Amino acid sequence: MIDLTYLNDRFEHLQQVSADDGIAGVRKNSFDSFSKTGLPTYRTEDWKYTSIGNLFDQSFEQAGHTVSLADLEALRMPGHHKANELVFVNGRFDAALSNFLSTDDELIVLSLKDAAKGEYKDLVARYLNKSSEYMKDGVHALNGAFIEEGVFVYVHKGKTPQHPLYIYHILDGRAHPVMAQPRGLIYIDKNSRLQLTETYVTLGVSDSFCNGVLEVVVDQNAYVEYYKIQNDASNASQVSTTHITQIGRSYVHTVTVTLNGGVVRNNMNLVLDADGNETHLYGLYLLKGKTHADNHTMIDNRQPNCFSNQLYKGIADDFSTAVFNGKIMVQPNAQKTNSFQSNKNILLSDNATINTKPQLEIFADDVKCSHGCTVGQLDEEALFYLRARGIPKEKAEVLLLQAYAADVLTHIKPMAIRAYVEKLIYEHLSIV
Repeated sequence: MIDLTYLNDRFEHLQQVSADDGIAGVRKNSFDSFSKTGLPTYRTEDWKYTSIGNLFDQSFEQAGHTVSLADLEALRMPGHHKANELVFVNGRFDAALSNFLSTDDELIVLSLKDAAKGEYKDLVARYLNKSSEYMKDGVHALNGAFIEEGVFVYVHKGKTPQHPLYIYHILDGRAHPVMAQPRGLIYIDKNSRLQLTETYVTLGVSDSFCNGVLEVVVDQNAYVEYYKIQNDASNASQVSTTHITQIGRSYVHTVTVTLNGGVVRNNMNLVLDADGNETHLYGLYLLKGKTHADNHTMIDNRQPNCFSNQLYKGIADDFSTAVFNGKIMVQPNAQKTNSFQSNKNILLSDNATINTKPQLEIFADDVKCSHGCTVGQLDEEALFYLRARGIPKEKAEVLLLQAYAADVLTHIKPMAIRAYVEKLIYEHLSIV
């Protein structure tokens, strides 16, 4: 099991060597929380269907920077030559591998410790670890306790960087099992726009565990597109928390695509904390083998006249397991809220499992909210129609599943990223 003594020693060392980095208080509070709560179990309601404790039955290393430019070259996403590239290696921001095309008057990228002591220290002090107000479990606290070489991104007021931001999470498991705990804070100032894509890759065959937290703050009249692509190996597990706070009237658009991995947990939190906020959440999970994917979404409507829409679709085959838990909260001040949620699933195997749990918590009386979920199988009539026209069964199933996924994929706005994801999905569905 996880060696708490080792963690305590490592935490004390980190606090000593980083005592003046401006983040020591966050680490201390987080480690205290972790020591108190420990890792979640099936008795923890939000982790009822996802077991994570067995991931710590082995010793993980938190190795240094071992990835070369040649390694990165093989992992780059399409359009990278026209993108800002932010690289994490084993959870640590690697400035040498990162590459930024946008000018400093558009986009600022700093290490968290530099941001916490410099011009942006007030923003870091105000918004770093705000996600802990919603995420009370030990996994989230573990990330906060070991914030090290995290990153701060600032989009200047009134600016739209010409180049999107790509974030690569690379874990090097070529020598031994590795744990990574990347941490990022992004602030999009007033009247600004940002397009952001995150992806995850493990090198080698050793087990890996990525426990990442990204906090995004969106100010007045800002516009954010966020895309997360998870297509790692079966030996790669991760808990990925994205916490977005809309502090001014703004627009947020997110798409999460999960294809491969070991145990994958996505926490997508939206806090609508200004009158008139709008947000759209889309998700697609296509699971095979023994992959376990758990999507938890939370939309907290705190102010009036906000609108949100969620559509998550899933396919589970072989021995895979899918979990969807979507919560919509409407606070007493959030009158005139419109919030909608839909989760649709297809089971392709008698051995696959899908657990879905939509939730509403409403404390206002003038709202329009709805949620729904479905679990079914492929349309037999549509399959018969295709086969009657000479299309082999396997090809017909792939066509139907691609059409099923299209409802989500059409919301990936960058054409290069959409084409990339569509290619991954075709390859994923075509494997026999």
